[in-house]
Amino acid sequence: MFELNEFVIHTTGGICRVTDIAPLDMPGADKSRKYYFLVPLNGKGSRVFVPVDNSSAIRKVMTGEEAWKLIDEIPCIEEMQVDNDKLRESMYKEAIRSCDLRELVKVIKNLRSRRAKRLSEGKKTTATDDKYFKIAEDNLYSELAFAIGRQKNEMEQVITERIHSVLNSAI
Repeated sequence: MFELNEFVIHTTGGICRVTDIAPLDMPGADKSRKYYFLVPLNGKGSRVFVPVDNSSAIRKVMTGEEAWKLIDEIPCIEEMQVDNDKLRESMYKEAIRSCDLRELVKVIKNLRSRRAKRLSEGKKTTATDDKYFKIAEDNLYSELAFAIGRQKNEMEQVITERIHSVLNSAI
């Protein structure tokens, strides 16, 4: 169970703060069922309601230690393999909905490879690829930044520097 003022990750709301745990005060709502009232950090005035007894849509935000460990693992995480182009978008959606940061890394690696290949062939990137790249990168960078106390716009550089540092120290 999550606590008041705890930060959690919601599948569509991103990083949220638990502001209340209570029944919904809405017409037709089951007054005996409790909900987490979540306020997304990036949601301007929005709220998310998640049943306490069905909280599979939320998880705890990773710790700083977990974030650094994941960053160190990025070079070893393989890109997502998509054998069927017709299933590509649904695989991206599923990975994003999972809130599993390793899955987001796989998506990002796949999309970077696709982008490089298309550009080398003289083609543009697709709108679908651009959309899911942005979502995956935003979700990954947001949580990592939150966990290690940095700004989201710094994360690409932080990750790159950390990976180079780790790789250079291994040589």
